[in-house]
Amino acid sequence: MKIYLDNCCFNRPYDDQSHLRIRLEAEAKLKIQEDIRNGDFQLVWSYILDYENGKNPFRERREQIAKWRKYATDDVLESESVLGLASILLEKGIRKIDSLHVACAIQAGADFFLTTDDGILKKATLVEQIHVTDPIGFIKEIEK
Repeated sequence: MKIYLDNCCFNRPYDDQSHLRIRLEAEAKLKIQEDIRNGDFQLVWSYILDYENGKNPFRERREQIAKWRKYATDDVLESESVLGLASILLEKGIRKIDSLHVACAIQAGADFFLTTDDGILKKATLVEQIHVTDPIGFIKEIEK
């Protein structure tokens, strides 16, 4: 099973863990990463993950997230196809950078797009080509 974690998802363990939702999402994300390392899931990476992570002002976080690229079975580059998909998603109200992440996941044939971004999650039903959910929802889905 192929999964794509967006930058918000990768950064969740660095967010304020005093909030229960954030702590639970961080724990779920860490479990998913463990499963990726064990070969249970295939990780999709993209040029837009590199771009957005490169803008992270915290060097240690940036470097730790970048290390996950080595686990990726797919690395999606910018292409007309990706930009076309992103344009369609943008028209549906998904923000530009988010539409690029989702388009890369779709281009790679990912089964799930994981995010902790409420803006994307609220528009999940508008994306028909891939299952958009948060890390907790993903774990619930695969454990059915």
